[in-house]
Amino acid sequence: MRRSHLLAAVRWVLAGLVLVAVTVALARNWAAVSGYLREVDGTALLLAGLLALASPPFTLLGWRTLLADLGTALPLPPAASVFFVGQLGKYVPGSVWSVVAQTEMGARLGVSRRRMGVVGLLTMGLAALTGVLAGLPALPLLLTRAGGQLSGWWIVAAGLLGCVLFWPRVLNAGIAVVLRVLRREPLEHDLGGRAVVTTAAWFLLAWLAAGLSVLTLAHTVAPEVPYTHLFTASVAGFALASSIGMFAVVLPAGFGVRDGALVLLLGSVMPVAAATAVVVLSRFLTVAADVLVAGAGWAWGRAHHLLGSRA
Repeated sequence: MRRSHLLAAVRWVLAGLVLVAVTVALARNWAAVSGYLREVDGTALLLAGLLALASPPFTLLGWRTLLADLGTALPLPPAASVFFVGQLGKYVPGSVWSVVAQTEMGARLGVSRRRMGVVGLLTMGLAALTGVLAGLPALPLLLTRAGGQLSGWWIVAAGLLGCVLFWPRVLNAGIAVVLRVLRREPLEHDLGGRAVVTTAAWFLLAWLAAGLSVLTLAHTVAPEVPYTHLFTASVAGFALASSIGMFAVVLPAGFGVRDGALVLLLGSVMPVAAATAVVVLSRFLTVAADVLVAGAGWAWGRAHHLLGSRA
């Protein structure tokens, strides 16, 4: 218990330090950044917001596919309630709180905690892997911006490694090992290949929608940049930066890590101040989308007693 409290304190301290660092950096450059923020008109902001709002439902459909393949076919309303409310847990340092929340809500629907927990962790892993694969075109931009070089062979190797990790036999073997280490009973049956492919397709659509939201903002503040360059830095760049942020498990929703990586990527094709303005707006729209869908899920869950007496 003492170690748990210590780790929780460390996570909150790190999150606080990142927040302070981002705030200070933004304050120092606010004069330049605010100019670009004013260039974003209402139409572009609305379109970017709608695209950001489209991303969570695609992720939900992938999560629901995994859950159904493992034996629980939840109807869409309760599935949305469990998933969207639980997703707010990613904003708490530690990253696993979303899985914990989904597990507890799923238990009220009769879904075993083991199955819900496995699906939650699989969702995080597959989302990160699809993000890395979708972000591979932007990887040279990131490494060049950071002062490194990347051979094309490394890109191919990374893509092949991602495909291997997606292979159902590898996934099922990994699940079995983790459950054995945790001294839990194995799942009733293995995850099917069709479910993995379908889930990956839904997650790729989620990355595409979120990336197009960033692209809409980027094109508004830097219309002179060729569209192909913007597409790579925005769409592939958002997926790559978000995946990097997902590996920073001690920080809430990859805050600071994702934003810094995305500024680097966008800054390779536009002024850094413009890139910062895009990232600030993108982060706001992403959080707003998560809150909106979670609010709808909370309302349904509250009405159907999924949230408990201390909701």
